[in-house]
Amino acid sequence: MTLFEELQWRGMVSESTEGVRETLSSERVTAYIGFDPTASSLHIGNLLTVMGLARLQKFGHTPIAIVGGGTGMIGDPSGKSQERNLLSAEQIALNVTGVRAQLERFLDFNAPENAATIVNNADWLGAIDLLSYLRDVGKHFTVNYMLQKESVSRRIESADGISYTEFSYLILQAYDFLQLFDRRHCTLQMGGTDQWGNITAGIELIRRVRGKKAHGLVWPLLKTAAGTKFGKTEAGTVWLDPQRTSERDFYQFWLQTDDRDVINYLNVFTWLEQPEIERLSRGVEADPAGRGAQRRLADEVTRMVHGDNALAQAQGDAALRFGGALTAESLQGVVASASVSASKIAAGMATTELVLIAGLAKSKSEAFRLIEQGGVTINDVAVTDPRALVSLDQALGNRFKVSRGRRGVAIVEITGA
Repeated sequence: MTLFEELQWRGMVSESTEGVRETLSSERVTAYIGFDPTASSLHIGNLLTVMGLARLQKFGHTPIAIVGGGTGMIGDPSGKSQERNLLSAEQIALNVTGVRAQLERFLDFNAPENAATIVNNADWLGAIDLLSYLRDVGKHFTVNYMLQKESVSRRIESADGISYTEFSYLILQAYDFLQLFDRRHCTLQMGGTDQWGNITAGIELIRRVRGKKAHGLVWPLLKTAAGTKFGKTEAGTVWLDPQRTSERDFYQFWLQTDDRDVINYLNVFTWLEQPEIERLSRGVEADPAGRGAQRRLADEVTRMVHGDNALAQAQGDAALRFGGALTAESLQGVVASASVSASKIAAGMATTELVLIAGLAKSKSEAFRLIEQGGVTINDVAVTDPRALVSLDQALGNRFKVSRGRRGVAIVEITGA
C-alpha cells in the first residue's frame, strides 16, 4: 500500500493535484505542513495534521514542519470570520518553542534517510524587504486571482471585511513553499481543506518562478456527527499540553466519543490497521453499550500523546469513575487532585469540608445540601449525615475517593502523620 492509498482508506484525501498519487508511489518526496503558533501548545484539532506528517514519514518520505513565526505575525484568514488579534514577537517566540517541543514527540528527527526537520519561516520572511517582496513575489499574483480564493472571498463578504495584512497572507504562504522548494527540494504541501487555496497559490508561484511542478494534498476538516467543530467541548479546547488539559480529561474526551464518530477517529488518529478497525466497527454495531472502540481509541491516543505512565493513571481513574474494583492499591494508581493533613482529620473535620477540599462543591452549604440529597459517597459508601465527621478509618491506605454523583470524582490524599 502506498501513502496515498493509506490516506485514502483512512478518509484523509479530499483534494489533490494531478499526479500526486503516482509521485508518492514512485519517488521519495519531501513534504511540509505549516503550524500556526497562536498558542504555546497544539490542540487535538492539530493532531490530524500532525498524524499526516507522521504517516508521510512512516512511508519513507521526508517531513518538514513549518512553525510560522513569520506568518504568525500576520494571521491566516482561512476559516476565520474576523480578524485575529496580532501577537507580539516575544509571545510568538514562546509559542514556537512550545509547538516545536510537542512535534518532536511524533516525528523522528534522527531517521538515517528521511529525518524530520522543523523550520521557522521567520528565518526568510523576516529578512525580505518590502520592495523585493512586491517585485519578486507580489507581481505573480493578480488581485483577481486572490479574490477567487475562498479564504479571501468569504471574508470580503463578511461585515468586517479583510485587512490588507491578512489579505497578503496567501502570498506569504506561497513564498514559504517556494523557499522550501529551493532550500530543501520540497515538492508537496499537505493540510486541511481550508488550506487548499494557499497551497495552490504556492504551486502556481513555483510554476511561474522556477518552471517546475509541485503538488498539494488536503484532507477533510473534522466535524462531529452532531455537526459541531471537532475538539471543542463545554470546558473549551482540548490541548496536548497536560498543564492545560490534564491526562485524565484528555482520556475522558476520547472515551466519551459518539458511536457515530469513533470509527472515523480510529482511522485518522491511530496507527491501527484496517482489519483491526473493522473488527472494532463490528463491535460498535453488536455491543454499543460495551464501548470497546471508544476505550481502544482513548488508549491509543493517550499513549501516543502522553505516554504509558499517563495512560495507566487515566485508565485507573476511569475504572474508579465507572465501576472498577476499589482498593488501596487501585487508589494509589490515580493522581490525587487534592490533599488534607491527617492532623486536621484527627482534630475533627466535617464531611462537608472534605467535599469542599475535593472541589466537588463551591461552599460548605452546597456540600451540606448534596449530602442531604444522597449525592455524595466516600470510597463508594454513601454519606447520609451532613453533620458527620471524617474518620481516618474510612481511608483506603492514605486516600479518599470522594464522589458527587457518578461523574464528579476526586481523589484526596492524606498527608503527614
